[in-house]
Amino acid sequence: MAKLECKLHGDFFRVLEEIDKSVMSGSLSASIEDGSNYSCGGVLCAVRVYERYSIIGKNRVSLSVTLLGCGSELFLSAIASGGSQAVLLKINTIGEEAFLNTISDAVAKFRAAQ
Repeated sequence: MAKLECKLHGDFFRVLEEIDKSVMSGSLSASIEDGSNYSCGGVLCAVRVYERYSIIGKNRVSLSVTLLGCGSELFLSAIASGGSQAVLLKINTIGEEAFLNTISDAVAKFRAAQ
């Protein structure tokens, strides 16, 4: 499993659009499996689940993205999984890490000072 969590700063919908574009343009086999949006009292939350085929692992990997925003203060949690063929332990996580890296550049543009 590969994971990225960070604070971001910017427009919630623009960040979400950049992440979506990055994932979908990063692989011919990428698809958005489902998503959900919720807002309450000025707080926005979006969940997206993407999937793609990993040539290295010869299987499909998923990327779950949760973006939480209150004004221009945002929090991103992105977790990739499914890149191993082993039964009892994870051997090959390269596909998961590669899938997670598809959003790295898009996220870096909005990274908040830590």
